[in-house]
Amino acid sequence: MIRPIEWTEEGVTLIDQKALPGTLQRITCRHYGEVIRAICDLTVRGAPAIGIAAAMGIALAVKGMPNEPPESLTVAFDRVCAEFAATRPTAVNLFWAINRMKQSFEKWRRDEHREALYDRLRKDACAILEEDIAINRRIGRQGMQLISDNAAVLTHCNAGALATGGYGTALGVIRAACEEGKRLRVFADETRPVLQGARLTAWEMMQEGIPVTIITDSMAGFVMKQGKIDLVIVGADRIAANGDTANKIGTYSLAVLARAHSIPFYVAAPLSTIDLAVADGKEIPIEERNPEEVRTLAGIPTAPSGAHVYNPAFDVTPHDYISAIITEEGIVRAPMNLGIKTLFTQ
Repeated sequence: MIRPIEWTEEGVTLIDQKALPGTLQRITCRHYGEVIRAICDLTVRGAPAIGIAAAMGIALAVKGMPNEPPESLTVAFDRVCAEFAATRPTAVNLFWAINRMKQSFEKWRRDEHREALYDRLRKDACAILEEDIAINRRIGRQGMQLISDNAAVLTHCNAGALATGGYGTALGVIRAACEEGKRLRVFADETRPVLQGARLTAWEMMQEGIPVTIITDSMAGFVMKQGKIDLVIVGADRIAANGDTANKIGTYSLAVLARAHSIPFYVAAPLSTIDLAVADGKEIPIEERNPEEVRTLAGIPTAPSGAHVYNPAFDVTPHDYISAIITEEGIVRAPMNLGIKTLFTQ
């Protein structure tokens, strides 16, 4: 299984996703600031993976802190958490992981020597990683029932092992169906402007021998019209309490096209991606990224220098365009708000 994030004796080791598909290389972050840079520059990306990386980066920061009184240590710890929180505003898993590390810190900071505190935080961060993989497998088992044998599945961006601790959410459902013996064909949207579908999803599928066809984002409607797509499945970066879902830019367009062609549109995500504090999609913050991502491709100019660019990294799909949300605890269908509420009360 692809493991994009690992804790090693030297620090936090990450697959450099910017180098894929050409080169599979790993980098090791020995200082928490290097983890922050890796999150910001998309060396590591995908909502669950960002959360895991942040948790490990926070533990790494505590390792380097002096053995000061609890009050001084708390100030330094809170500053580090704030730095991680400022990296990617849309992915709620980031804030979920930071809050979990804060809770662990508060539990142990007054009772433990700094080295012991670091060891506990390190273990908690590694536990988040292993829990994520187990959750992804459960999502896969829940969702595979929605995919029939010989189905053609369209996906957008990368919601696979590379975007998580391993296995994946949307691609985890595809993996689980294949492990069950179902024969699938995957269509991967190219996913401009950073090409996560073409570079990462296609690479993951080819690593495992799952048939994959890359299409440009603008081809999706025509491919649906030709009858080549049976269902769409995507991941999520944040899901509001009513089921509105933020995911990579272009997802909303796919949902509209799927509705127009009577094709099921599914979202696969862990419960940690659901933000009950956000009532609907209008409240989800949308990250805007560097205009150069649009003006260039692999460093080569594709637009006039200085041309105005609008580059939101995510869009929001209204819940009524979503056929079902697949979680580790079950599948939610309309009415989404009631189904989501049930997930957290059962």
